[in-house]
Amino acid sequence: MAVKTVNVESKLDSKFKMVSAVSGHQIIVDQPAATGGAGAGPTPLEYLMVSLAGCIGTMGRIIAMQKQIALHGMTISVEGDLNMDGLLGQLTDDPIGFKEIRVSIDVDAEISAEEKKALVLEAEARCPVSWNLLNVSKVTISTV
Repeated sequence: MAVKTVNVESKLDSKFKMVSAVSGHQIIVDQPAATGGAGAGPTPLEYLMVSLAGCIGTMGRIIAMQKQIALHGMTISVEGDLNMDGLLGQLTDDPIGFKEIRVSIDVDAEISAEEKKALVLEAEARCPVSWNLLNVSKVTISTV
């Protein structure tokens, strides 16, 4: 099994803004101004949605290249219903996080509807972000 370690280094400022460095890029995470942030970037939960869309799109492109499908592009919409009670520290019987995530994908390729569906299903099945949302990964947290 080939394993690649992905590393992100992040620093939180005196409010909610966090600057992360990954693969030579800087990414800003923040909260909206209405909730105490500066609105300098998407929230962590919005990045989760971006990650899922990006992973499915990337896998769609890889599969299209492998199968020699002329994929012109994909439009991927992701939305989810978030349990705000747990996030805000209120008692809740529901799990903290998204109760449901919905993904809608429009495949721009000159293939049949069945082939588009097969492409999307394979892309989702091969997407590590989707896998990590559907399955439990070991997470180890330590302090320095």
